[in-house]
Amino acid sequence: MDDEAVQRVFEERGRDYPHQQPSTSSSSCSAASSILQSLPLHVSFDHGFHLLVKLLQELRAKKEGLVTVGIGGPSGSGKTSLAEKVASVIGCTVVSMENYRDGIDDGNDPNSIDFDTLVRNLEDLMKGKDAVTPLFDFQKKRRVGSKTIKSSSSGVVVVDGTYALHSKLRSLLDIRVAVVGGVHFSLLSKVQYDIRDPCSLDDLIDSIFPLFRKHIEPDLHHAQIRINNSFVSSFREPIYKLKCKSESEKVSTYSFNENCEQIDNFIEMYLRPPSAREEVRINDWIKVRQSGIRYYISLGDQRIVDKNFIIRPKAEFEVGRMTLTGLLSLGYMIVVSYKRTSRSISIGNLSLSRETIDTLDETFMVLRGIDRKVVGAEASKMGIKEPWITKSYLEMILESKGVPRLNTPPPLSSASIVGGQEKVIVPKPIRVTSNLVSKFEDLSQPWTRSPTKSKGEPVLATWRFIPAVPLQADNSSASRNCMQLAPMADSYDLDSGLLLAVQAIQALNTLFENKLPVIVGIGGPSGSGKTSLAHKMANIVGCEVISLESYYRSEQVKDFKYDDFGSLDLTLLSKNIDDIRNCKRTKVPIFDLENCTRSGFKELQVSEDCGVVIFEGVYALHPDIRKSLDLWIAVVGGVHSHLISRVQRDKDRTGRLVSQNDIMMTVFPMFQQYIEPHLVHAHLKIRNDFDPVLSPESSLFVLKSNKQVAYQDITNILDPAKFCSSVQNFTDIYLKLPGTPNGQLTESECIRVRLCEGRFALLIREPIREGNFIIQPKVDFDISISTVAGLLNLGYQAVAYIEASALIYQDGKILIEVDHLQDSPKPYVQIKGTNREVVSAAGSTLGLDGTYTTKVFYFYLAVILLAGHDSMSFT
Repeated sequence: MDDEAVQRVFEERGRDYPHQQPSTSSSSCSAASSILQSLPLHVSFDHGFHLLVKLLQELRAKKEGLVTVGIGGPSGSGKTSLAEKVASVIGCTVVSMENYRDGIDDGNDPNSIDFDTLVRNLEDLMKGKDAVTPLFDFQKKRRVGSKTIKSSSSGVVVVDGTYALHSKLRSLLDIRVAVVGGVHFSLLSKVQYDIRDPCSLDDLIDSIFPLFRKHIEPDLHHAQIRINNSFVSSFREPIYKLKCKSESEKVSTYSFNENCEQIDNFIEMYLRPPSAREEVRINDWIKVRQSGIRYYISLGDQRIVDKNFIIRPKAEFEVGRMTLTGLLSLGYMIVVSYKRTSRSISIGNLSLSRETIDTLDETFMVLRGIDRKVVGAEASKMGIKEPWITKSYLEMILESKGVPRLNTPPPLSSASIVGGQEKVIVPKPIRVTSNLVSKFEDLSQPWTRSPTKSKGEPVLATWRFIPAVPLQADNSSASRNCMQLAPMADSYDLDSGLLLAVQAIQALNTLFENKLPVIVGIGGPSGSGKTSLAHKMANIVGCEVISLESYYRSEQVKDFKYDDFGSLDLTLLSKNIDDIRNCKRTKVPIFDLENCTRSGFKELQVSEDCGVVIFEGVYALHPDIRKSLDLWIAVVGGVHSHLISRVQRDKDRTGRLVSQNDIMMTVFPMFQQYIEPHLVHAHLKIRNDFDPVLSPESSLFVLKSNKQVAYQDITNILDPAKFCSSVQNFTDIYLKLPGTPNGQLTESECIRVRLCEGRFALLIREPIREGNFIIQPKVDFDISISTVAGLLNLGYQAVAYIEASALIYQDGKILIEVDHLQDSPKPYVQIKGTNREVVSAAGSTLGLDGTYTTKVFYFYLAVILLAGHDSMSFT
């Protein structure tokens, strides 16, 4: 955690809450809110989430009674998502201002909010009384009842809404958070691009978000934490859909009845930009979905079609009715509108819907889920013989009207790029993150209204093709030899990059007429996120991922030369790639890092079910490798950047200033000379700004106990069909820079390096502790021995050391780890999972309630063990 940021918030202007005298409820409320001054902390979404959780924990420990938080911001900025993620960690109560509507007017109108009832509810909770809060039904367009919030249910209450920072509420709030960005900024960017009119940003805002400047924006300037949410859409957790006509008898085996089905009625509209030609280009359109009195918007057609699957990202956000009116006033036209009636039931983690489209006068069956394999397995179980439909309802309506579709696949361009005319963006090797906390006055533009794109830049980029330089003696395909992808001029964030990567694969499949495999290379420094990106792409397109680590040569790896290009068996790699290019069966090596030996081979046969192969590794874009690949992707950022920033912070605290470039040259010595030069040639350059350490998307909930648990009890709570077990031996080394402020040695002051199965992994940030739970990143991040050596060369010393053996049992939902530590009489049991309730239930079933601890036994035991070691060696 950024302790300086937390301390700054608590100590700014000399206010010190712990020294306040006891007071009445009303004065106590005033004192509590004085802890956090109107001090702008301008941060990213992930950093803001982490900072808010830590502030809540600090404030809850210092203040008697309820802690109140307001999270405000314009429609589509991501404030509700932030509130839900904080609640998942803290276990707090979220009060949505949507339930305090007193009419059917636009929810962005402050006159439509019943502030009196909301204030009364908050005051009751702060006085220790139960609060009866209203419930609003958006389909029925009225209040339908109420629910009671118990005063003892939570020590924290979060108010979520556009006007959560309104003057009528601010005096009741301990922490004030503003969220801007998201679709709010992106919609402004798109409209600027679409209308091609030199109108001012203020005029544009007044048209699309007419209440923003007058009623919403002034409140946001009172926030102490200001979050810029760059998220717009994401394929990190996509929805997989299979769709067919609903006449099948197989569908009738599922019970659709009034007792269990959910019925929804939607009106879906597509708006064409005023600058668009009459031809149909769906990617230029804006989709608006109306559900009762709520409106949701998405930009362009971002779905992906792969085989029978329709794959959609999380790309829809709620806006006000006035936004639709504003778009129409700017010249957007509703070109297609239809009513969709959905009757759906749940099948485990899947949903099955019957959807009737009035314009088509047809009913379709749609199966949805977040796991491609599970959706496919359920579809096979149904045994539906009709062909699956991959067209959207919009496409089917346009087709019925005889309108051709011109948006996808991306058009092939035979126009060559003249040397020097194509802009080449050199990806920065690191992200400058040393100044994570900025004052509002330091920002060059108003933080509440800064569109993320320039006026002349479209929201979604489009792939083009250029003449290719064919490989010598390559007979695989004329199309492969004649055309290749044109590199994207700009670099992109992880979400946009993931979408563009999959679209590039689709474009190449079209070029190859689905007759040739598409071979992808993903390169970048250690810890940048290339492996994670590769597997996310594989989940979407259903393909094979091959790590270049499989091609290590035993004699090189035994000397820990992981970063050396010469450690790869290029002869075998070239043969495998050549076989794949020519659609031949090939044998890919399997390398055992723990024993530093090649343990065997696995056969790979390119087929219709596996028409894409991804090679990922540090040197995947080396000239000797990339020349045989169809798509080159470079990834920078991730833990690579975080480690450099962490080392710089530690150095600054000791009074020894070191530049980020010098740190990078020491900690990642091979990067600048041997890796970075190859990345600039990539077709797609991705900045991995996704924070794998801070983000709630990458968190594991962990319960830990030293109570002994029987093996049979563990197997009883795991799914026998998915049960698997393994053994891991690991050594943890805690590194600390001498001279950093100490006192008692703590885990947060250290960088932990884990040596496990021949790999070095890194943990650079202390987990969050909340109640019985430890909330930590899902995985450690692989680094090389040269990085460890670089840390030692910078002055880090081993202050703790431990060896352990772990027995791991898992079934896909729960992981149970039994750790046997060196010189410890008892093993420690850890239950891990991404769902807090599931982890808690597993602990209760194992009889561990009342025995949990969040103390870092491993760390303090390691400190004791190190006392017996005079020196340490990594050779």
